[in-house]
Amino acid sequence: MKKYIKEFITLFLVILVSSSCANFLEEDPRDILSPTIFFNSDLEAKAAVNGLYVPLYDGSMYGSYGLTKYYEYGADVIEPSREGGGVLRDCNDYLLDEDRDAGARDTWIQLYKIIQDANIIIDRVTDNPNITEQGNDQFLGETLFLRAFAYYHLTNIFGDVPYYRDNLSIDEVQVLPRYNKTLIRQDLITDLQNAQNLLPSSYTQSEQGRPTSWAAATLMVKIHLILKDWQNARDKAVEVINSSPHQLLDNYEDIFDPNNEYNAENIFEIVFVKDLNPNIITSIYSPRIRDEPRRSADRAALTAALDDRNEGFTGYGLAVAKCGFVDVFPTDDLRRAMNIAEEYLGYELKFQYMPKMWNLDQINSPRENHGDNYIVFRLADVYLMAAEAENELNGPNNAYQYINKVRERAYEPDQPYTGMSQEEFRQAIYDERKWELGGEGHRRMDLVRWGILLDVIQNTRHCSYDPAANIQPHHVLFPIPAEEILLNPALLETDPTNNGYR
Repeated sequence: MKKYIKEFITLFLVILVSSSCANFLEEDPRDILSPTIFFNSDLEAKAAVNGLYVPLYDGSMYGSYGLTKYYEYGADVIEPSREGGGVLRDCNDYLLDEDRDAGARDTWIQLYKIIQDANIIIDRVTDNPNITEQGNDQFLGETLFLRAFAYYHLTNIFGDVPYYRDNLSIDEVQVLPRYNKTLIRQDLITDLQNAQNLLPSSYTQSEQGRPTSWAAATLMVKIHLILKDWQNARDKAVEVINSSPHQLLDNYEDIFDPNNEYNAENIFEIVFVKDLNPNIITSIYSPRIRDEPRRSADRAALTAALDDRNEGFTGYGLAVAKCGFVDVFPTDDLRRAMNIAEEYLGYELKFQYMPKMWNLDQINSPRENHGDNYIVFRLADVYLMAAEAENELNGPNNAYQYINKVRERAYEPDQPYTGMSQEEFRQAIYDERKWELGGEGHRRMDLVRWGILLDVIQNTRHCSYDPAANIQPHHVLFPIPAEEILLNPALLETDPTNNGYR
């Protein structure tokens, strides 16, 4: 099923072996893909495109806590599982500054690595007589999507950032100032529409994991919502709902079954393969036995019970926020069981975890060697975005159909929304996205784009941590890493405060 990922790792290694510099990530973001490379065949171009995926597996991206720090911590769903310091606590409690955000520079580097290599590929594939028409469409579509995906994360995390679309030299890149994030996002919409036009609607089994036309469309919806372009957000979301092959699954639990990857609801996934992605931490949501269970005297018995099932609490213990999530999640919502585990095998847990994001299987998913894909986009998200955009455009009358479709599997008997004002529906969307998508990398950005991050954090009771004591208005963005500013002082030209952190 995952032949594609094996292929791209093999091809990437070919590129890596021919690289002139082993310190690419810290020195020259072009060394893995030479800026003068010329593709003599579809195979060579495909190898280069496959290499664009490699940064996504870095620990600062999807291979560990990386992007989770920015999209889930400091909100009201996920929190560190135990008292202590470290970057997760700093993110959660808004204690970061430009010198203290460990890992931020790695995230910055990996995202710009995708962009730099994508620019080279676009330059070398366009009008290349050695590339077939079919190959040209696929390679350009894939590369446009991945470049837009990288800029999407950069603008979400850092706001205005250096922006370039050409095959620039490293000297040219290192003097670029920051560019307006709204203008960047407007360009991304154009690129993603081109990507949607070029990419296929689906792939054969061996190619699953690449972005489809519908992945490009879904990313467009997200950017339209950030821009508050309600009309285009609604129209594109409805296009995905009505025209794509994707469908909502009948059972919420089935979406996250590791044996049910690439199911009909999932639109784009980051592909992980056991033994091919070793030493990559993908078990961050699984409990760790050193923290559990609540009664330490029961630890040996719980461990034995887990061993009997070939299971283990060997993860990194990302827990759900008790006061902000556990205590307010509707008890009659059928999604609760997959979002909140307060006990396991009859043992009360000290912390509460998110079963939809864990895998306790020690045979097929051991610590730091999981094969579980990371779901980036799925159709329920698109339904809720359609509902949100329709409500902002015209009120709730035509928006109920989208939100209630998601709620159908959440309640028995069904509890459809009706009779709301526009503001009441808006509040319902705030909550529905929390219950449906919690922990999946959407919550904090939702709060930011709604303009309510500060209000929510200051008015949410916190049981273990207290981000409300530290959060400030400028915390909607993160600081550009100090190391990058030292390399390129032009990053402070348009904003000497570095997003308010100076």
